[in-house]
Amino acid sequence: MQPLSPAFIDQLCFDDIGLIPAISQDWLDGAVLMMAWMNRTALEQTLKSGQVHYWSRSRQELWHKGATSGHTQILKGIRYDCDADVLLLSIEQTGLVSCHTGARSCFFAEVNQHSQGDSLTLPPPMDACSELFRVIDQRHTTPEANSYTNKLLEGGDNRILKKIGEESAEFVMACKDDDAKAIANEAADLLFHLQVALAHHGVNWREVLEVLANRRGAPRRN
Repeated sequence: MQPLSPAFIDQLCFDDIGLIPAISQDWLDGAVLMMAWMNRTALEQTLKSGQVHYWSRSRQELWHKGATSGHTQILKGIRYDCDADVLLLSIEQTGLVSCHTGARSCFFAEVNQHSQGDSLTLPPPMDACSELFRVIDQRHTTPEANSYTNKLLEGGDNRILKKIGEESAEFVMACKDDDAKAIANEAADLLFHLQVALAHHGVNWREVLEVLANRRGAPRRN
């Protein structure tokens, strides 16, 4: 990440006691992880160190996130809203744990559902592809009867790769016919079967996202 200039801090609207709410979001899958408060010092220290610092209202002191737990947050980028009174931090969460309960996200309680931050904790909402892979990975580790995904996984490479070949051909034909709806549907089918292959070979979808993210801004290939 390119160093960020602290000049933008002067454009922010802090509250009466010098604080501004900061929402942290996973830099790859967009999951909302936590919300805390920052003051000018926390922001300056975050920019200087590259690791997120907050202001603890309960302890009335600077809070280096993860300093004791090891679950630090590496800053990838900062945005602020149209009123300049809320920050959105794009971060890489060390250990994929941001909540003090041990959950990935502090936002694990859903309206009309009961969750205590334990093994039944609801995972945070992510982008559609990441959500899909999470379900596929669950099928991989905990098979379900009559599951199409498990049928593919049980068939191994022979069945999975055959389906990828079939779906690739159908996607090509949809493109050839210039049928937008069919193209979208066949692309979705192809992505699903690609993710099944990833799960079968123990490759996490986040690894694919990291490759794509790292290619962003890379030198152009001839």
